Amino acid sequence: MRKIFYLLISILVITSCDEGFEELNVNPARPVQVGAGTKLTAVQKFISSERYDNWRAGMIYQSTMMQHIATTAGYWDGDKYTWNRGYCSSLMDRYYGNAIKSVEDLLVQLDEEGAPDEMKAITRILRVFAFSRLTDLYGDIPYSEAGKGFTEGILKPKYDAQSEIYPDLLKELEESAAALSSGTSLFGGADIIYQGDQAKWKRLANSLMLRLGLRLIKVDPSGAEAWATKAINGGVMESNDDIFFVKHEVTQNRNGISEVFDADGNPRMSKTFIDFMQSRNDPRLPILAARRGDQSTDPADLQGFPNGLDAAMLLAMTGEDNTNAYAEPNRAILAGFDAPMIFQTYAEVRFMLAEANVRWGIGGDAETNYNAGVRAAMNMLTLYSDDAAIAPGDITAYLASNPYDGANGLEQINNQYWVATFLNEYETFANWRRTGFPVLVPVNYPGNETGGTIPRRLTYTESEATNNADNYAAAIAAQGPDLLTTRVWWDQ
Repeated sequence: MRKIFYLLISILVITSCDEGFEELNVNPARPVQVGAGTKLTAVQKFISSERYDNWRAGMIYQSTMMQHIATTAGYWDGDKYTWNRGYCSSLMDRYYGNAIKSVEDLLVQLDEEGAPDEMKAITRILRVFAFSRLTDLYGDIPYSEAGKGFTEGILKPKYDAQSEIYPDLLKELEESAAALSSGTSLFGGADIIYQGDQAKWKRLANSLMLRLGLRLIKVDPSGAEAWATKAINGGVMESNDDIFFVKHEVTQNRNGISEVFDADGNPRMSKTFIDFMQSRNDPRLPILAARRGDQSTDPADLQGFPNGLDAAMLLAMTGEDNTNAYAEPNRAILAGFDAPMIFQTYAEVRFMLAEANVRWGIGGDAETNYNAGVRAAMNMLTLYSDDAAIAPGDITAYLASNPYDGANGLEQINNQYWVATFLNEYETFANWRRTGFPVLVPVNYPGNETGGTIPRRLTYTESEATNNADNYAAAIAAQGPDLLTTRVWWDQ
């Protein structure tokens, strides 16, 4: 009897301990898994990034190389073709530590939680965008092993060839588009771009496919046509409501480019850009530019600063020391901390459709697409402010004065693409390398690194030469020297 009593007591003790075992063995210091929606919001903000890389890789280098912006300061290296490794590598430094790591972590979590394919598709599209921006700027990059230090313990990722990255990016877009329907994603409001609208994400996937497909035009023309056809048939952006952008806030999550304009008084509008718009009576000019000294937006007052100069050189050459007489980006419109960060627009899509028609006879009439692209590019400026609205009659007058010319279609289309991507300098630089338009006159600043030619890429993070030496060396051996003049694979 006593043995039976002790046996029952033992069972009760074991049972009661087992019932609380999971709770007792939870480490209270270990953070609870963050929800997938919260992580998606973080990823979307990380691709917009912060002042650091928007200032350095985006504005200092690409905006001035592409002659949207000029500057009175010598440390703005882009239109001087001088080399600052830290400025060049800033996107790589920020994206791998933030956007890439976060998107790879989110994909693992979605798999572990058995999330529906539509949530994974949205995340994969963001992943494609982040990696496309990196590979377009640097060429061969860590891709297949990137962002997996925490999830798989890969701390020294290999560099994948861009010729292998691009097919995978396009495959990811194709599969993601196929996984999306017309309903609302379970991400819901955590999706600060499209609020979970799967149809818009599907159109974005195809629009990005069109962009990346056209990138192949130099190295694989038939592949470019095939991917462009697939993207168009799948359904691309249909209006400015489909624009791919992140909203920002005045206090937290500020727009990184607006923070540049707030912190740095040296940027001016490029003479190349101002002259292009003035010669065409472009109604966007007084919206995008204002005279530095008194903020006049009268087109007659807007003078562009020449690229390849600084204030000291201007004084030595002309005796002029008043750089406030030159136009700068219109702070009243563009410099609000809550300004949108724009990644791809409906206008760009219509211009790409026009180009596809010129090249291959697909995508609809080139002139119709060109006109629609110009209208969309002008109308989208209201994303910045209601004060940026352009009257429909002014747009019609502009198109009448600057009609589509089929004999020069590719140049005219891509010149407008250049105007439409102002401040989206990553895309401006990529499209210029792809098409050669607009035709920009290089500068020859004293001590430049390129022999007076416009750079073709930016350079890798310096620490990679020591922290990931073998893979860095292999990338250099495969792609070419880590220089501003080395061309990426699709730019051969």
